[in-house]
Amino acid sequence: MLFALRMSLMGLHFILAGVLGVILGVCRPFNPDNSRLCARLYAVPAMWILRLRVKAEVDTLMNKAHSSVIIANHQSNYDLFVFGNVVPRRTVCIGKKSLKWVPLFGQLFWLAGNVLIDRGNAIKARKSMLTTTHTLQHEDTSIWVFPEGTRNLGEELLPFKKGAFQMAIAAGVPIIPVCVSTYIKHMQLNRWRSGDILIRSLPAIPTTGLSMDDMPRLIAQCREQMRECIETMDRQLQIG
Repeated sequence: MLFALRMSLMGLHFILAGVLGVILGVCRPFNPDNSRLCARLYAVPAMWILRLRVKAEVDTLMNKAHSSVIIANHQSNYDLFVFGNVVPRRTVCIGKKSLKWVPLFGQLFWLAGNVLIDRGNAIKARKSMLTTTHTLQHEDTSIWVFPEGTRNLGEELLPFKKGAFQMAIAAGVPIIPVCVSTYIKHMQLNRWRSGDILIRSLPAIPTTGLSMDDMPRLIAQCREQMRECIETMDRQLQIG
């Protein structure tokens, strides 16, 4: 019963947040800070409805001095609400072009200045990547990427795709890994308190002076740091 009520409230919330987000996007289209505001619009009420308690330790994310490529593990569609609490100012996200056709959310995503990539068209995808490199270098805007490319459903991290690391090296900006504990298998939405979630950002990893030849090592370094962080947070939650 509680689960059904929550899902009904979440459906209503998703529609209302989408309407408000589209209005914000129309009022100031493609402003790179729209994403942060819309993320909060989705996340804050959702955490109250779902009764998920999120503890965030993200000083390295919130206090970043310059444009960065932010990478995060991707578990489920609930990531929209979980990570929405920690999106920093002037940060846009990379998503699939097909998102544009999702009612309200797709239009909000586009108007918020996020980058839509057509992964089925190599030429258009490369052009989008070049645009994001210019954005990182000249527009004081960070890019949020899920390097796994798809949801891992709470299993171990999937292999990382190259795009985020190519952008960071090309632009010469640091990479900031952001990790969330394995929540998708432990949420109990049929209970009043659904569970605890930890989010932690790691120290920025510089890319200045790196070339594309260094990319495999950089990918392996980021993935291993994130894997260790996720395992540590999961153990903390088990002990607690």
